[in-house]
Amino acid sequence: MRNLRNIAVIAHVDHGKTTLVDELLKQSGTFSAHQAVDERVMDSNAIEKERGITILAKNTAIHYKDAKINIIDTPGHADFGGEVERVLKMVDGVLLLVDAQEGVMPQTKFVVKKALSLGLRPIVVINKIDKPAADPDRVINEIFDLFVALDANDAQLEFPVVYAAAINGYAKHHMDDPSENMIPLFEAILEHVPAPTGSIDNPLQLQVFTLDYDNYVGKIGIARIFNGTVKKNQTVMLAKADGERVSGRISKLIGFLGLVRTDIEEAHSGDIIAIAGFETLDVGDSIVDPNNPMPLDPLHIEEPTLTVVFGVNDSPLAGLEGKHVTSNKLSERLEAEMKTNIAMRYESIGEGRFKVSGRGELQITILAENMRREGFEMTLGRPEVIIKEEEGVKMEPYEHLVVDVPDEFTGAVIEKLGKRKAEMTAMNPTGDGQTRIEFEIPARGLIGFRSQFLTDTKGEGIMNHSFLEFRPYIGGVEHRTNGALVSMENGEALGYSLFNLQERGILFCGPQTKVYTGMIIGEHSRPNDLDVNPIKGKQLSNVRSSGADDAIKLVPPRLLNLERALEWIEEDELVEVTPKSIRVRKRYLDPTVRKRLARNAK
Repeated sequence: MRNLRNIAVIAHVDHGKTTLVDELLKQSGTFSAHQAVDERVMDSNAIEKERGITILAKNTAIHYKDAKINIIDTPGHADFGGEVERVLKMVDGVLLLVDAQEGVMPQTKFVVKKALSLGLRPIVVINKIDKPAADPDRVINEIFDLFVALDANDAQLEFPVVYAAAINGYAKHHMDDPSENMIPLFEAILEHVPAPTGSIDNPLQLQVFTLDYDNYVGKIGIARIFNGTVKKNQTVMLAKADGERVSGRISKLIGFLGLVRTDIEEAHSGDIIAIAGFETLDVGDSIVDPNNPMPLDPLHIEEPTLTVVFGVNDSPLAGLEGKHVTSNKLSERLEAEMKTNIAMRYESIGEGRFKVSGRGELQITILAENMRREGFEMTLGRPEVIIKEEEGVKMEPYEHLVVDVPDEFTGAVIEKLGKRKAEMTAMNPTGDGQTRIEFEIPARGLIGFRSQFLTDTKGEGIMNHSFLEFRPYIGGVEHRTNGALVSMENGEALGYSLFNLQERGILFCGPQTKVYTGMIIGEHSRPNDLDVNPIKGKQLSNVRSSGADDAIKLVPPRLLNLERALEWIEEDELVEVTPKSIRVRKRYLDPTVRKRLARNAK
């Protein structure tokens, strides 16, 4: 009998999952002595490295004593909740990481609920105990209360606790133990995580939980073997979720150790491996013995809650910075994304426009960010929530929102959220001059709220939200209250004209920026849109001017990144995304067309 453990690391975003996996890899001797290793080595994608967040669930394996431990590092953001959910079906235990200062947060609740409902017994790791305001005892009480609220059974309530500071590379069973290394955590994993059930003598059963793509071998499914043995070149049957059966051969079998993927000849019950050979492979599909097919239950994947329309860039500056600008290229790229990204959908809606649905703004902006880095140009419309109908009732998604704000700003935040139809469910002072407030809010009310929230709390507020459920549609929700400053000329913006415009509102561009008719160059200080001329220069003559030349003092512009631009725009506006620039524009650039449409709307 092989000594094997399969665990997932789950936690709220930024509580230290990837750093903990780093330390386990280093201290188990998985890396050779001469190997140079990055920090947060599991975050392999460029955007993950830059932002310090995990986007894709990734797996690795380590050897400790005579045991092999398969570890899956999961994302903490609710937008990637689909990733976490599937991973939990593949493991026999979870490490639940909670920050010793922040305590239980919305994503913690989200992932714990999934883990408990699957009958997993978490090992609780109180991480970051080296923080000055850490309070491990309070956090353990919070976790116990959460487990009770989520109907945990007696065995789950008797959870083992390990205290750790992953960044410093130590874990311990009791707070007063010496701080040495991660051995207490390795021991806890071996002691409390059950070995995989299933037997190598049973017929083959294996289920795919995430996808990868390789230009040479095609689709790769990362899967767990629940029963039996699988060999390279073996003839097997693919059982799809819709009941379709396809016979085929496993062309490649890949095993994991540390960060290395190696070709292997065979794998057994309990292993987590990657397989290739089926072009139609999807997440949740089973691979079974053709002589005795017993497919596993397909995985339930939560529906997308948000859509954004991607379109061809048709602005006067189109094609100057990117190399992929046609609708065919956009369509191919979105099609390729859907091959590996199970939580997203897309459909063509004609005129070079594609409706992309996902779990949240972050998930969709990360796709757009990856595309612009690959040389694509496109336009994005305002995010819309997906409304569905159940028994004749219009239903919309609701979110559970938790904000941590300094005490003096609580009034402003509650007032703004009230206008967006949020209901307050709890309000607790956390000490240290902060208050934690919980709300239930329609997902529509959160679109465009983040930048407003950061302004109201002077950048000190923290907000987190996770999907709650679909509820009856609640009617209109307030959005942006200010209009836009819209350019009425093509050319380059000049400092002289921007200086005169800055008292009209907040500018989004500086001097020497290329502008065109219909491009939005700033936010108006009033509710209406204003057509302005940002390229007007000073009239120069050879007569000495009677007024002295005033020094031009320009306020630095508010530069929009992709998320802020998407949140800011209204229905009649678009974000133009190119590899070098992010611009905001009106959907219809011609001012006479806009005026005519505004008249017809009335």
